[in-house]
Amino acid sequence: MFDLMIEGGTLIDGTGAQRRRADVAVSAGRIVAVGDLTGQAAREHEDARGLVVAPGFIDVHTHDDRLLLDAPRGAHPKLSQGVTTVVTGNCGISLAPLVSATTPPAPLDLLGEDSWRFDRFGDYLDALRQAVPATNAACLVGHSTLRVRHMDRLDRNATPEECARMGADLAEALRAGAFGMSTGLYYPPARAASADEVIAVGAPLTEFGGVVSMHIRDEADGIDDALREALAIGRALKIDTVLSHHKLVGRANHGRSAETLALIENAAQGQGVCLDCYPYNASSTMLLASRVRQSDDVLVTWSRTDPTAAGRSLFELAKERGCDPVELAEELSPAGAVYFAMSQADVSRILSHPLAMVGSDGLAHDAVPHPRLWGSFPRVLGHYVRDLRLFSLETAVHKMTGLSARRFGLAGRGVVDVGYAADLVVFDELTVADRATFAQPTRVSAGIESVYVNGRLACRRGETRDVHAGRVLRRQGTLQKG
Repeated sequence: MFDLMIEGGTLIDGTGAQRRRADVAVSAGRIVAVGDLTGQAAREHEDARGLVVAPGFIDVHTHDDRLLLDAPRGAHPKLSQGVTTVVTGNCGISLAPLVSATTPPAPLDLLGEDSWRFDRFGDYLDALRQAVPATNAACLVGHSTLRVRHMDRLDRNATPEECARMGADLAEALRAGAFGMSTGLYYPPARAASADEVIAVGAPLTEFGGVVSMHIRDEADGIDDALREALAIGRALKIDTVLSHHKLVGRANHGRSAETLALIENAAQGQGVCLDCYPYNASSTMLLASRVRQSDDVLVTWSRTDPTAAGRSLFELAKERGCDPVELAEELSPAGAVYFAMSQADVSRILSHPLAMVGSDGLAHDAVPHPRLWGSFPRVLGHYVRDLRLFSLETAVHKMTGLSARRFGLAGRGVVDVGYAADLVVFDELTVADRATFAQPTRVSAGIESVYVNGRLACRRGETRDVHAGRVLRRQGTLQKG
């Protein structure tokens, strides 16, 4: 007798193959049968007639390091949109290894002010296993976190001794189960780091077969050089490179995605490289005065100096207060912001590219977060597939499941097949949609009927049922070229 049988659904299995009618049976947290299972017995049944059954979505770009340790009440930002696995520690920012009694420098503070208590990356993973997270977790080590831990000043390149100490921490983390290292060369804590420093610190990745996930140095006028630097780092380390949230910022760069994607495609002929993106034409990170004039609007998501600014337009606030928006950005900092500075045509072109996976890049601890935290995956299924017909539903599911699992080496995940983990989502392709907006960013998506994490019902129609069904994952496998 099976533990669970999902019956009568339209199966989109995550491989990119055409949909088919199939039942899915689960026992002991794994898929044990797929096909026509009419008459088979199960302890629990779900009627999926008229619905799509797919692998649980994999959010390849998150900052959920701290969220994973919590058991939030009410709707869950990831479970409610069908996400069953998250990749954390992106953009050079990881919660470990770093112990700090004071708030670390931005953008590390995006993870909170009082959670920096893990001296070893393995300690963080142990705490995560003990907490039993809501989703599965694949964790990266942040290069910026290592810099803050080992350097007395961040406005210079690391010495060979400092690189060695950072590399030793990375090796310990990889032995403990980390999937690789991330960089945030765009941000102040790592802006002074050279490519040689990143290569020196990342040396253990070569031995362990880890990935490097890179928030590159520039996503605006200097993006070509920044991409070449990131690709050169991956080649030097002989490892797979993930280009984080690929985008073009600033009106002068609108339309250039055709060029950057061609550059990436060319590199993919000789090295393992892929990219992730989120399905919105607005980005979100720390409030930076340098980004203000590149943007059509800037929405403040939080401010430590003036909490009342959260949710307000920086330009409108500046007009009310009779000051320059750039000056106001400096006054409100440390703070976070949403920047409206991207072209929708670029977003669509990048999202539809065969090398592109989907990641939310959501910031769970912002007072007024970007709606991508709650709506990214249903937005792809509803807006881009059903409304715009940018690509097929099978392609969309592949970008959010099987492709992501293969790229990150998530063995036994991302596909509905016998022997795979029972991470599953059941959704209505006719009604699935994101409902989170910039005005109401935490609204639960529509059309996500059921979400199973390791065979356990974690969420039904937005209502959280189980916030302790996830597991801490370990990397297996490597990227394939192209």
